[in-house]
Amino acid sequence: MAAPTTATTEVPAGQSKFPPFQSQYYPSQFVWLALSFILLYVLMSKVALPRIDSILAARAKRIEEDMATARHFKERSEAANTAYEKSLADARSRAQGIANETREQQAAAAEETNKRLESELHQRLATAEQSITATRATAMGNVNAVAAEAAAAIVERLIGKTPEPHELEAALGGAGKS
Repeated sequence: MAAPTTATTEVPAGQSKFPPFQSQYYPSQFVWLALSFILLYVLMSKVALPRIDSILAARAKRIEEDMATARHFKERSEAANTAYEKSLADARSRAQGIANETREQQAAAAEETNKRLESELHQRLATAEQSITATRATAMGNVNAVAAEAAAAIVERLIGKTPEPHELEAALGGAGKS
């Protein structure tokens, strides 16, 4: 079985209060408090705060230098961007000019080709019309010969006598010329 606990919050008999709370020690505590405060104040004002101030000043200076450098690089990048945009606009302008020139050259070449082909077609058409006219004349000449033979065969069959060639020509003379 475990032993019962004896811890309590009461002051044991025969013992005094906690020493810092005893009034007889107050004056010495105030003296040490004042000495500690003055010592810490001097230490902080002469050593720690100047170091912190120099660190903050160096940091502010570094930040300002970095900001100046950043502004410089920003200006350079903006200048480079402006130059890039200008060169891009110039390149687009040149490309548009080249495209227009090429388009005009192609249109001129197409027009020339169209004229040449049209001329060739007219020439072929004239040749074809001449060929058709010659073929028609030949065919019409053959028609007269065929008509004369047919008329001779019909007359011979109807009257039993072959007509003379000059009679056939006289008969067909008006009909063959049209």
